Amino acid sequence: MTLFSYEIFDAVARQGSFNKAAQQLHLTPSAISHAIAVMEEELGFALFNRGKNGVSMTSYGASLYPSIRDVLNSDEALKQSIARLNGLEKGKVKLGVFNSVCASLLPGLLKSFMTHYPQIEIEVYQGTYDDVKEWLRTGQVDIAFLSSTCREEFNLTELFREPLLCIVPQDWPEPENGVMTPALMNGQSFVVQCDATDAEMRQFLKKYKIGTERRCHVIDDQSNIAMVEAGLGISIMPQMLLRDCKAAIKIYPIEPEEDRVVGLAVQRPAAMAPAVEQMFHHIVDYCRQIELR
Repeated sequence: MTLFSYEIFDAVARQGSFNKAAQQLHLTPSAISHAIAVMEEELGFALFNRGKNGVSMTSYGASLYPSIRDVLNSDEALKQSIARLNGLEKGKVKLGVFNSVCASLLPGLLKSFMTHYPQIEIEVYQGTYDDVKEWLRTGQVDIAFLSSTCREEFNLTELFREPLLCIVPQDWPEPENGVMTPALMNGQSFVVQCDATDAEMRQFLKKYKIGTERRCHVIDDQSNIAMVEAGLGISIMPQMLLRDCKAAIKIYPIEPEEDRVVGLAVQRPAAMAPAVEQMFHHIVDYCRQIELR
């Protein structure tokens, strides 16, 4: 198989569609279909399941995908190394982020990076913790923002810590000393998100054995805040999401204080491509310079 056939495989795996992969690579859908068929014939097994709703990798295809991504990443690293030897800072970096980082931190960070390295292309992939972890495992992203809840699987370079805060509707009675405690939260209705998004809240509730009624199960931070604003429950969120919040809610510190730790993980720590290395160090320096607490 050729490097281009690996690129076709990668495009189909990412897009879940021959048509979308064709658009990405500026080919016809029939050319994509033919290339995959040739690969499957050469390998002796099917790489993709074809269906009315698109295509998905077979177990064989999924087992090969990380190795194919390694080949493509190595090729990109080689191109970047050659560019660096020629005195240029070129390349592409694929960055995985979760919602709060994407909405609050990333715009300024990317603007700063592009000012310093205008020839390096950045691709951003936003998802839940689980999405980002899977992209990092398979090599779909080079660098990923993750929280310390993912530390068992990935080696994280800590970027910053931010306190968890409690948000409540406007008509919520004022807690003593303006501080929320586990005892005050126990038995209350909570607005929660999916496990892959709300990991810190769930750890907090479990740690302090807080019983809750969970009436609203939402999938994003903005909906979470909106449900609390409507009086449908209370919630726990990291400070970053609440800095510029204009919703009609009350925000309280929690005692004892619990932090969310945000860190940076790399797909290939021992062999970062030059552009990836530049991005990694820029993110670390940027986070050290800005005021996050």
